[in-house]
Amino acid sequence: MDKYSWSDPPAQTAFPVAREGYPFIFFSGFVVAVFAILGFKCLSIIGLIVTVFICFFFRDPDRVIPNGEGMFVSPADGRIVYINRVDETPFYDGPCLKISIFMSVFNVHVNRVPYEGEIKKISYFPGKFFNASLDKASKDNEHNAVYLETTKGKRICFVQIAGLIARRIICKVQKDEHVLRGQRFGIICFGSRVDVYLPEGVKIGASVGDKVSAGSSVLGYFV
Repeated sequence: MDKYSWSDPPAQTAFPVAREGYPFIFFSGFVVAVFAILGFKCLSIIGLIVTVFICFFFRDPDRVIPNGEGMFVSPADGRIVYINRVDETPFYDGPCLKISIFMSVFNVHVNRVPYEGEIKKISYFPGKFFNASLDKASKDNEHNAVYLETTKGKRICFVQIAGLIARRIICKVQKDEHVLRGQRFGIICFGSRVDVYLPEGVKIGASVGDKVSAGSSVLGYFV
């Protein structure tokens, strides 16, 4: 077996940008053009900086996905802020292991599938907008939960969570769809956190404080 694979076809550009960012980029660029035509030099420079940052924020780099028996990968770029066993959660029946990944505005915000399997359910909740680093954000904030059954019959759930700034969650997979490990499945515009719920007994290969990359960082293994 090859050590790495592509879950999505590689982009044909040197700096891939997520399609969801196009409206923000075009609007910001239009405003810059208007300021420039009107002769507002200072505002034009500020607008240009904002436009460049939006392009940076919505970058969508290709990722090679590591292959390995039972290996599950990070669904998001960012920093791991929580790893622990939970006895009860609305996202999993019975005790499970929860891993939380916090994304700053400097991280890539495209989300990827942790493990190959079939999407069993997608559940959206229009909640509040607390700081995503707070634990109560998991259940109180606006979120979108994706329930997956792996090819080995294991159940996992990964939850996109909005934050203080994030106001739009995009999920592009559908119920009954078969997905691959590391495949793009959505994006959180201007935010913020992804939680993963796994069955007890998995072997964890990451720690709180680790910086991870969606699709390419291994979080652990099913045993």
